[in-house]
Order: sequence, then C-alpha cells, then structure tokens
Amino acid sequence: MPNTPSDPLSPSEERHKALSTWDNEGGAGPFGLQEGPLVHKAPPDTPPLTDAELLHLRVRVIALENLVLALLAQGSDRQLEVAREMAVFISPRPGFTPHQMTVHAALHMADLVERAGHFRG
Repeated sequence: MPNTPSDPLSPSEERHKALSTWDNEGGAGPFGLQEGPLVHKAPPDTPPLTDAELLHLRVRVIALENLVLALLAQGSDRQLEVAREMAVFISPRPGFTPHQMTVHAALHMADLVERAGHFRG
C-alpha cells in the first residue's frame, strides 16, 4: 500500500517547503543545509568554462529571462503575487547572513514582476 500523507499541504505550505531548501543560495539538500569541503567547489576533474561556453550560457539566461517575462505578463494576479512572495522569501531574513547574490536575485525577481506589468493588457 503506498505511503500517502494524511493531511495534504496547502499550496502556500508546499511552496514554503520547496523554497526552504534554498537556504544559502542552493546549498541545501533534501535533508537541510549541506556541509563539507566540496559543497561549493566543482569536482577536481571539471575544467573551467571557456569563453564560448560562458557566452552561450549568457545567451540562454537572457532567453530564459525573456520567456519568464512573457509568462509573467500573461499570468494571473495570484501568480504575480506568488512571484513577489518568492522574492521576499529569499531576501535576507533576520538572523541570517545576507549574501550579495541572494539579495541581487531577490531584487531581480521583483524587477521581473514589475517589468511584466508593462506588457499586461
């Protein structure tokens, strides 16, 4: 017999549970924060990215950002609200060290939601 939860989580609780693994810019695993010397390092046999690979990565990020912008522009008010909540959630919280990349990501997320507003009908 499959193991099913007796009390399903609300969408807000599911979102909070999923986002709570983002503590410390993705350094969290399924059982909480990961620790150890290799957590933030690439494996030793991984070569550094070439200039061409970095350029392709930038192009992909720009394309993804524009796709997200288009999707947000067509999203419901509730979806925009959820996107704003996510940005607030990853912003530094009291008692946590503010990481510059996390702060920048949260500001960029909020900016994407606001930019999408320019394309809404």
